[in-house]
Amino acid sequence: MAVAILAKRGYKVIASTGRPETHDYLKNLGASGFIDRAALQEKGPHLQKERWAGAVDAVGGQTLANVIAQTMRNGVVAACGLAGGSDLPSSVFPFILRGVSLLGVDSVMASRAQREKAWARLEQDLPHALLKTITRVEPMSNIFALAEEIVSGRIQGRVVIDVKR
Repeated sequence: MAVAILAKRGYKVIASTGRPETHDYLKNLGASGFIDRAALQEKGPHLQKERWAGAVDAVGGQTLANVIAQTMRNGVVAACGLAGGSDLPSSVFPFILRGVSLLGVDSVMASRAQREKAWARLEQDLPHALLKTITRVEPMSNIFALAEEIVSGRIQGRVVIDVKR
């Protein structure tokens, strides 16, 4: 969703993926380039070549540390997941030498007012035509098979569970 929203708002989006077969899918969402996720998983120095004006990170761990280390002066990184780990093997260098900001996304304890504001922005910024491309609806009876697909990395986009089926 971040790729689609940022591309619609006019940003040049570089998507990180370890699955080249998803490039066409990501281009359709608005990605203009790609970086192999393996390049972001390797341990690197705390300050690296500046590449990103901003970033949305759903991985955490070493990937988040590298994204922060590659963020340009006064750039912003939004952290919204920890699939790669909850640790942050970084230093204060990007924050005090480049003024990088790390923002956490709190989707659990957000107030109703904050949620309504976020939903309104999604209504405005998410290209509605892409929702069918991004979303797949599955019955609750498939939950165990879906879990295997998720863990093995075979899911792209979002899966909505229909609890009545």
